[in-house]
Amino acid sequence: MAPADTTAEGAARVRVEVLAPERYDLAASQATLRWGAGDPTLHIDSARREVWRATRTPEGPATLRMVQRDTEITVDAWGKGASWVATHHVALLGLLDRPDLFVPVAPIVRRLVARYPGIHLPSTLTVFERLAPTILHQLVTGKEAVAACRRLAERFGERAPGPAGADAPDAPALWVYPAPEAIRRLAPTAFTDLGILRKQAHTLRGAAERAHRLEALVGRPCDEVSTVLEALPGVGPWTAAWVLGSGFGDPDAVPTGDYWLPSMVAFALAGEARADDARMLELLEPYRPHRLRVVALLKRAGVRVPRLGPRRALRERR
Repeated sequence: MAPADTTAEGAARVRVEVLAPERYDLAASQATLRWGAGDPTLHIDSARREVWRATRTPEGPATLRMVQRDTEITVDAWGKGASWVATHHVALLGLLDRPDLFVPVAPIVRRLVARYPGIHLPSTLTVFERLAPTILHQLVTGKEAVAACRRLAERFGERAPGPAGADAPDAPALWVYPAPEAIRRLAPTAFTDLGILRKQAHTLRGAAERAHRLEALVGRPCDEVSTVLEALPGVGPWTAAWVLGSGFGDPDAVPTGDYWLPSMVAFALAGEARADDARMLELLEPYRPHRLRVVALLKRAGVRVPRLGPRRALRERR
């Protein structure tokens, strides 16, 4: 780890450099963390092989700039959490993940592995900041959820720390989600003004009240983490799985209760245009313990289920 220096704007910077596996794809790996193109915490420039991400670490907010040059990855970090980022950069980059242990079965999965060989599942090593946007994706469309996430971050969160001006003229404007204590202080009307449903707000506040206990789950077995998460009011298997997949880099976390995912998996793996959770799990069973990795590959490939009629109503995923 290089010693901290100071930018023209006075923000401390810490730099680390690491060698990644030969076919590692930084942009595709970090894209597995993104909640839609309007995610306020993440900016990906695939052409430049550069990713910016804002996070609230246990030591405070931080901004990461990750740049890939062949197998060399440079991570710059700014903010109170910069040293924490430097300490945990291997997990944050997804370099603890082992896609080399994955054995594809179906021909389409083998083709996707060949097409996208460098996807590693990162671990954010945070819980509440992954749980909050997942909760806001319950009960609503993706477009509505991304808009609510951005409004929450911009109105009650804070601008991510980082360089400006001559130090990084192309630095994107990123935001850090509000801290749990800030969520707890919000009046019910504040959530309504953001377009957040009453049920979502209740779940989010409940999670914020238990945030300290949730962050203590980092490093615990995934089964234990899932049990604790699903014990939270308003949190079920769908929400817990998405948090496990991103916060903990669990390659086997399959979100059940989704209205489109079972059909996407069934269409890709069996040519079936409609399916339920049971059928999805049946088709993914040969890939255990890498079932989420299959989902990530299908999403990366942009698999779409053909429409056979009117759009189905949203299921109550939680």
